[in-house]
Amino acid sequence: MNKIEEAIIYATVMHAGKVRKFGNRPFILHSLEVAHIISTMTDDEDVITAGILHDIVEETDGTLGEVEKRFGSRVAILVSSETEDKFQGEDPNVTWKRRKESSLKVLKNSQDIGVKMLWLADKLANIRSLAGLFSEKGEAFWQELHQKDPEVHRWYYQSIAETLEFSLNRTAAFKEYIKHLTFIWPRSFDSEKAKYKKYKEVSVDGCALIGRGAKGDVYRYDDELIIKVFNQNNTFRDVEKEIALSRKAFILGIPTAISFGIVSVGERYGAMYEMVDAETVSSYIAKSPGQVKRYALVMAELARTIHSIEVSGDESFPDAIERLRGYIRKGIAYEDEALANRCMKLLDALPATGTLVHGDFHTGNVFMDKGEPLLIDMDRISMGNPYVEISDMYYFYVILGEEDPSVVESFMGFSYETACAFFREFLKLYLGTESEDRLNEVIEKASFIGYLRAIHRIHKKPALSEREKETVGRYLAKIESLAQRLDSLDIL
Repeated sequence: MNKIEEAIIYATVMHAGKVRKFGNRPFILHSLEVAHIISTMTDDEDVITAGILHDIVEETDGTLGEVEKRFGSRVAILVSSETEDKFQGEDPNVTWKRRKESSLKVLKNSQDIGVKMLWLADKLANIRSLAGLFSEKGEAFWQELHQKDPEVHRWYYQSIAETLEFSLNRTAAFKEYIKHLTFIWPRSFDSEKAKYKKYKEVSVDGCALIGRGAKGDVYRYDDELIIKVFNQNNTFRDVEKEIALSRKAFILGIPTAISFGIVSVGERYGAMYEMVDAETVSSYIAKSPGQVKRYALVMAELARTIHSIEVSGDESFPDAIERLRGYIRKGIAYEDEALANRCMKLLDALPATGTLVHGDFHTGNVFMDKGEPLLIDMDRISMGNPYVEISDMYYFYVILGEEDPSVVESFMGFSYETACAFFREFLKLYLGTESEDRLNEVIEKASFIGYLRAIHRIHKKPALSEREKETVGRYLAKIESLAQRLDSLDIL
């Protein structure tokens, strides 16, 4: 008996007597449907076996340990990627989105094509059922689900499509998935993109790495071109969004480079820019750390240029403060709900402005091209209080290196000591003050969101180590102290 046949027998026994919520059909038929879909994409026995077993832990008394013992560690890892934390004892209606957010982190952080195929097969089987029910009952059928808001379901299934698009858009399974997605939620996804499209393929092997940011790395491709290679979990839509926002920002007067094409770089997307002899401000600081004040001035003037631009809500820029609220909801709220509420009140009291903010403003995202600064990472450009920008910078240059200075040194390309000195010089020049009291006041306010963001960053991991739990505890103590002292976060 081969592994797949054994899995079918095991799953049939474990799911015996169980039926799917809709249709009253034996549960095992769903497991077999998922395995069949996977078999249209690969003949990898482990991945097909995981398709048969993917609901064993969630829906039966089976354990990952038992799956590993019977079918091997690879199958167990794949099954684990599809196993939700059920938050036992809590109302599933309340925890629905939290469970999906946690699971999506696993998918987005995985580079395993087997994990992606398993997810696509399971969600295709599910969305087939949803589409059938939608055809039969219309909008009324949403009320029969734990999560009754169709827009939240749209968010979940669309997020999966965006994550899987690059790797699996050549498969019939992905194309069918998009067909059902756009049937239930028209215009939720460009159905044309479900058709195979070949992007120009380029390689950065041997190219010099000249910049690094949260979204990807920048390489010198040749004498005239640079290429930004986006991280694995960035979708085609993310790249399109950044290019569109770059054009919009350029029209408003922000000095930014405009990409002229999207390319394929292995399993990642890239954006090409024409920039002759350009280097990041980070690289200039790394070569001449004694010139920190000079480059702090470049960045301060650029920040003032951005923050001098006023826009209205009609111009469709996202709310910068909403990103900060997300740091609270998806970080500290998991640790201390009462403290999270106090943090949210302080944030909500921050005066609203129509000011543009970049949202990812640091020296690795600014190139000097013929002596002029150019921004290349525009996906977080938004409308909000300049406080957002200052708190982001404090996080990048100071907080990230408090536990381990090498994190900042690797990210920025220069020492942690230089990073701290740069931030203080930037702040002096941006605020136009030498007053230590004024600088310390702003730094204290900036650190408040910085530590909230740091906790959020740690909670993006599926599980925390003991060291990470200790770090979160230290950050919580700092936030508690700041929340007691601060009356306002406004720095202007």
